[in-house]
Amino acid sequence: MRRGWIVGFFLVLAAVLAVVFGMALKSPSAEIKAQEASLSAVKTASYGSWSSPLSAARLFESADSVGYLSYAENSLYFIERQATADGRNILLKMQQNTQPIPQTPRHMSVRTKVHEYGGMPYLVDNTDIYYSRFSDQKIYRFSADQTTEAITPDGLRYMACEADTLRKQLICVREDHRSVGEAVNTLVAIDMKEGGEGKILFEGTDFVHTPAIAPSRNEIAFITWSHPNMPWDNTELRIARLSADGVVEDVRSISQRYPGNSGGSASIISPQYSDAGVLYFVADWSDWWSLYRLNLEGQPELVLDREIEIQEFVLENESSALISYAHQGQSQLARVDLASGILNNIGSEFSRVGGFARGDGGVYFLASTASSQTQIYHLVNESIEVTYSPGSATILEGYFSNPEAVTFPSENDEPAHGFFYPPQNKDFSGPAGQLPPLIVKVHGGPVGAASTALDLSIQFWTSRGFAVFDINHRGSTGYGRKYRKKLYPNWGLVELEDVAAGVRWLVEQQMVDANKTAIRGGSAGGYTVLASMAFRDIFKAGASYFGISDLEVLARDTHKFESRYLDQLIGPYPEAKAIYRARSPIHRVKDISAPLLLLQGLDDRIVPPNQSRMIFDALKANCVPTAYLAFEGEGHGFRKPANNIRALNAELSFYGQIFDFKPAGSIEALSLVRCP
Repeated sequence: MRRGWIVGFFLVLAAVLAVVFGMALKSPSAEIKAQEASLSAVKTASYGSWSSPLSAARLFESADSVGYLSYAENSLYFIERQATADGRNILLKMQQNTQPIPQTPRHMSVRTKVHEYGGMPYLVDNTDIYYSRFSDQKIYRFSADQTTEAITPDGLRYMACEADTLRKQLICVREDHRSVGEAVNTLVAIDMKEGGEGKILFEGTDFVHTPAIAPSRNEIAFITWSHPNMPWDNTELRIARLSADGVVEDVRSISQRYPGNSGGSASIISPQYSDAGVLYFVADWSDWWSLYRLNLEGQPELVLDREIEIQEFVLENESSALISYAHQGQSQLARVDLASGILNNIGSEFSRVGGFARGDGGVYFLASTASSQTQIYHLVNESIEVTYSPGSATILEGYFSNPEAVTFPSENDEPAHGFFYPPQNKDFSGPAGQLPPLIVKVHGGPVGAASTALDLSIQFWTSRGFAVFDINHRGSTGYGRKYRKKLYPNWGLVELEDVAAGVRWLVEQQMVDANKTAIRGGSAGGYTVLASMAFRDIFKAGASYFGISDLEVLARDTHKFESRYLDQLIGPYPEAKAIYRARSPIHRVKDISAPLLLLQGLDDRIVPPNQSRMIFDALKANCVPTAYLAFEGEGHGFRKPANNIRALNAELSFYGQIFDFKPAGSIEALSLVRCP
């Protein structure tokens, strides 16, 4: 009896272990048959034609996004762009992790257009909320009695307001559009109750940004710069001293020179006061955006000495700060000891971190991972929990493509970087002996950056059988100032070489089909699409979202913020007119033979619609297969779900026609204009 019990026990145990390890006590022949049955369930189909659970409609109809966190009156506030509100920005309020409560109506969008790109569009002060309404750009006050009224006049835009509670006024960045010519940026004070256009506190530079009020309320720190600089080039940190009645008594500037910085210039950003009144900020004197503070003598001193790129920071207390930083294109959350400069990473799963807001005994922040979109998190000491998740499509197991960091040699063996996403769909495999088609994705900026944060549009392509390469060409942010500056004055040369080198490298590694290569990008990335098609013979198709075809025209009619950006990227205009013409795709249309898809918002002030229209007309005249989709009511980037769905499906249909596959599902066929 005892022996039988022991034998039985081990037989049961063996059966359990076999199940756990996938063997299930089968004979070798039974195991082989099971594997064959499993493989037979995987269909063989042309790359690009695979059926995917992630449709364009599923991707955008439920795609909400969150941003602009703040904490006030024991509540967390944030902006949510809601798909069900047709892409409008709604201000929400949360208390103690309860469901968020809308503070603004769904028919109205909370959004500012300062610098066209916008910034922080609201401020909470006690029981009053001040916000920028997108439709007219006025500041509105929403009071505790539920009344709403405009407090600023027409023709002015405001952002990044701070509350000067001592004098009952708002300190805001103002942009004046009431006169002919460039808008005028100033720092102003607006009476919280009476409103008005605001009393000018500082003027005289082309741009003013990110005011921060000292706890004593007797000084304001802010950032300024002037043409042709951008905020990631050369900026100044200024400090204005205020009298008791709010008059500016003195403005001083922190020298851009710093020991060890031979160039004598820097990008200084993000001023922030500690509770004790110590001013901290980020500067790239060391080639990397690092954390500094002003010492008792009012001179900058380095707090954190690491070769990492600080993206954002928040002071937890007088002893520590939280930072998000980039290293080799990857983002990380960390805590910095302000006395010793010692850095300790917190967690390791995040792909993008930022939007800090101190509150509830810790810090709220926004973060995304490679497999989850941006959510709101709360950090208390070392404990992190999700506070709020906006609505979004999810990636089912078996359909998610994991990014692989890639560094490859470009011109003169200089390194360039990117993230490679292989095709992934558990239900399909490509035909034997074939390699997947490639889509190169180019970020905007052009000094923006690709990251491993979940991008559902990338998963849309990989789950259908495409490989995607999200490139960080030379000039991208996150690899230091020197890497970022490699684009100056070489835009239209350097990134094209990196894109071509990246494709060649992937082909050499036998990861993609050299005869099925496409490139897509928006804004500056759209220019890279058009320029690559005109100046390189490597892509068989291109999709340009509000891309630039004529650099001369852009230099003359783009908005103020970037109106002199091209001086650094290419050269001063009109002195460098010949270079502008030489690098403009519109003047090399005769060299474009591969099909192009052009998508454009008709309300775009950053890259006006004429840029897409001009090259569309030229391509038609040259009998190049092309299509032009224009979207009413859209600006620089599409916000309405219906328009995003139409654009993505059109792009899928476009690639199907060029690479000879039939897209899965029922999507409207894109009509390409061809020769009569």
